[in-house]
Amino acid sequence: MKKSVLLSVLFTTATVLCSCDMRKSKDKDGGTAEIENTDLVASGTYDGKAKEVDAEEQEIYVETADGKVLELYFDNATRLTKGGKTVAFTELRKGSKLKVTIENNGNSLKPVEVVILD
Repeated sequence: MKKSVLLSVLFTTATVLCSCDMRKSKDKDGGTAEIENTDLVASGTYDGKAKEVDAEEQEIYVETADGKVLELYFDNATRLTKGGKTVAFTELRKGSKLKVTIENNGNSLKPVEVVILD
């Protein structure tokens, strides 16, 4: 009896651990979890797609054409435009085509300008 209970507990624990995905996922409050493996790139301008958009954190993850994933936290200085006009963060959507101009600050990327292309 003890052996079957122990095996049941181990199986349940293994199932829970294996089903956890540390990539972006919705939590119960509608927020989003972190993407664990992001890339640091040189300062410059990059084309890509919004892989994830987190309005609560004012954060986006951009997947570049070469498969790099950039984690970008907006601040008051970040310019966000669409069609040449300044727009609110709420205009960003998962899958949106973007052109991002960033500064590499050593261990993080600062979005200077984000242009929504579609």
